[in-house]
Amino acid sequence: MRSCITVMGESHRTLVTIPNRYAFVDRIDGYLQRNRRASLLLIDVVRFSDVSTSFGHEVGDRILLEIANRIQRLFGHDALLGRVSGDIFGLLIPGWHGERQLRHHYNHLVEHFKAPIYCQDHAFLADFNVGAVPNAPENGDIIKLLSRAEGALKQAKENRYDNLCIARLEDKVRGGRALALKADLQRAMQRDELELYFQPKVRLRDLKITGAECLLRWNHPMDGVLFPGALIEAAESYNMMNELGYWTMTQAFKHALRFRAQGIDVPLSLNMSPTQLYDVNFIPTLRQLSESYGIDLSSFELELTEDIALSNSLMVKRQLSQAKALGARIAVDDFGKGYSNLAYIRDLSIDTLKIDKTFVMGLNENPVNMAIVQAAQLIAASMECEIVAEGIEDLEQLHVLRDSGLRTGQGYLFSRAVPEAEFIELYHQDLSVGSSLAHVHRTG
Repeated sequence: MRSCITVMGESHRTLVTIPNRYAFVDRIDGYLQRNRRASLLLIDVVRFSDVSTSFGHEVGDRILLEIANRIQRLFGHDALLGRVSGDIFGLLIPGWHGERQLRHHYNHLVEHFKAPIYCQDHAFLADFNVGAVPNAPENGDIIKLLSRAEGALKQAKENRYDNLCIARLEDKVRGGRALALKADLQRAMQRDELELYFQPKVRLRDLKITGAECLLRWNHPMDGVLFPGALIEAAESYNMMNELGYWTMTQAFKHALRFRAQGIDVPLSLNMSPTQLYDVNFIPTLRQLSESYGIDLSSFELELTEDIALSNSLMVKRQLSQAKALGARIAVDDFGKGYSNLAYIRDLSIDTLKIDKTFVMGLNENPVNMAIVQAAQLIAASMECEIVAEGIEDLEQLHVLRDSGLRTGQGYLFSRAVPEAEFIELYHQDLSVGSSLAHVHRTG
């Protein structure tokens, strides 16, 4: 067996040391504040999922590590490298670049990787889709630059003959379907087609509702109530996530006011997008909403996915610290699912850890899942924060979690996400679980 072959030079020893998406964004943001002369490349490893499926994640990770190290050596250590997602790397190259220079960089990359990567008696030839965007002299907005690069990469994937798409910041690189989605999103917001639903958080010992997670739904004029995944994708692509995020925050305050009129005073959880946490208007908006509606921010919990919370981004930490100072609670969602460095969690002041549903739903099949739940409880206890189990779907899971000392959970066993009127009714009645008609109606 031979391990992955590398060439000489400084290298990352593990994928963990490569900046993840949010740390990478933070580094680019710092660079652009000093120097606008740069181009951003998003480098997608073509059909890499086939490698992990065929040879396992260990081999896949080692090949990805070798790819990352080769890219860094190719472009030098003045270039900033990050891992934007599983098999997509980001590369910021200093200097002004025209289309000819960017195509030269792309050809240099492709030619270099004609030499196979060998790992455990397997040879892998890497090929790439690349989206490239030169920054404009007047632009210091990293989100705008990243969004345009993501659009260019999507176009490169859709191209029939060319795996490279070079776009300018002002270019339109999306196809007709994406333009339709953008129009859908604008229409949905203008005509009040978007609505917040609420999934209860439940105290396990007595099934009392102690909170609710706000979830976005789209009342489509033709297709009925939809999960808005496509709309959110469009919002991310067109720099509209802040607009959508602030709309959601405003609606949550309005609902909180109406809930109080109905005798319901429980914290509402809001899912935060990465772009909001990199937006300088985030904290002022929180403060303004709190003052306008007369509701203390302690009535709200800001939920972040694990990779955002543990990104080691100074800006994210600063925003969360300021939100905490205003009274908001901070929750880490999908805990245990990500691959970030857990050492970063020591530097965050967190109120809630939410155990990812994949561990809860697999409690009955795999004893390791129970060990993960118990480990999360130890971490939460040491940090003096609450822990919530997501994805509780049957009575056995409820009993196991309750017997383990877990206090709070949410999932279909209690209720799916429901509209405002149904949540108010649900709050004022005794929850029933199992095979009762009330439970079947509530979760069906």
